[in-house]
Amino acid sequence: MAAIRVCVAGITGWTGSAVAEAIQAAEDLEVVAGVARSDQAQFSSVAEALRAVQADVLVDYTHAAAVKENVLAALEGDVAVVVGSSGLTADDYTEIDALASKKGVAVIAAGNFSVSAALVLRFATEAARHLERWEVIDYASATKPDAPSGTSRELAERVAEVRAPVLDVPVEKTHGAREGRGATVAGTQVHSLRLPSFTVSTEVVFAGEGQRLSLRHDAGESATPYVAGTLLAVRAAPSRAGLTRGLDRLLD
Repeated sequence: MAAIRVCVAGITGWTGSAVAEAIQAAEDLEVVAGVARSDQAQFSSVAEALRAVQADVLVDYTHAAAVKENVLAALEGDVAVVVGSSGLTADDYTEIDALASKKGVAVIAAGNFSVSAALVLRFATEAARHLERWEVIDYASATKPDAPSGTSRELAERVAEVRAPVLDVPVEKTHGAREGRGATVAGTQVHSLRLPSFTVSTEVVFAGEGQRLSLRHDAGESATPYVAGTLLAVRAAPSRAGLTRGLDRLLD
């Protein structure tokens, strides 16, 4: 069986470089191109790379300002996409799903490709069936420009598939600064902290009368947790079509 040909956008980055190294070491995968605007040895754009080489899957670990353009460029070229970058909104994903379905190729996106983050998604959907109040706390480094993180946004959107949380005091009826209640994402209040010493941590707190349940994912200083999940998505992409949100959808 021929190896799956992969183009890695963000190949010189923290996660992209680790993913590219793992792909090269795998017998069934092959890096055929890399994209990095800061490295003249790589292609400067996804569109340029995909015109120059034949790729089956684009892996995107770039940044919020570039990811949507990269995904759409890949889909227009009938190339499947694994999205590890944050910054895409629910409306963006609706547009991407429509194009991916039309083209008959896959987009597999996760706010976080680590297994522990995927399990938080799975456990949170179960908790939302039994506890009707929850909020999300989003922790990331002081230099992360987008908020909330893709991990926290995905979590809020996933529990919304179960139901909306109860808010005893609606945000619009808050006395004082409404911003103190955080951002409303798919009906869930999300509070973003941007401080030194964090990489990405996401916590969802469920509460009922006299009880609380906290589910939390913490990322360390290594990209290792994201590599196995990304490769799982790369291997799954050629046999799928349309949008798949969340690594947990691939764990069964």
